[in-house]
Amino acid sequence: MASLETPVCEFGWKAIDFDLLGVDGKRYNLASCKGKNGLLLMFICNHCPYVKAVQDRIIRDVNELKPHGINTIAIMSNDSESYPEDSFPNMKLIAEKFSYPFPYVWDETQEVAKQYGAVCTPDFFGFNSDLALQYHGRLDASRKEAAPPDVQRDLFEAMVQIAKTGRGPEDQISSIGCSIKWRTE
Repeated sequence: MASLETPVCEFGWKAIDFDLLGVDGKRYNLASCKGKNGLLLMFICNHCPYVKAVQDRIIRDVNELKPHGINTIAIMSNDSESYPEDSFPNMKLIAEKFSYPFPYVWDETQEVAKQYGAVCTPDFFGFNSDLALQYHGRLDASRKEAAPPDVQRDLFEAMVQIAKTGRGPEDQISSIGCSIKWRTE
């Protein structure tokens, strides 16, 4: 298995652009997604039990970040051949079921995820108003169905700090956990 370290995760690196189809039929890129104070980019999947455990939390945090000028986009980057539940048609059903309040787009090649250094889904990347990386990590459910304790709301607090100061917290959530599905170079 490859090292989990990747240079794209160094703080200050600019967000990598993309041009991807959303479940609403529109195409999305960085310019159309960025908020005035930042962008939260999530690599997320349909089938992971971890995601099911924190659906409500993600939606809550995303809704509460909007007034701070932070937009969110989710990119579903799993291999639909190996994981048919992550096909584009099924993705539409999932997005409709959970009423995601953010663009939910599909990268069938996984190339965007690899360029961002996403180890597996879900992975979170927080960018300031200049689209420079200031936060990288994931919430940790330890592969269990139950969501982790919701004490500090690390993701939410990190993004609010980025909006207010342009810099994320010094202590970042480590991007490990969940099963690593495709990063085995």
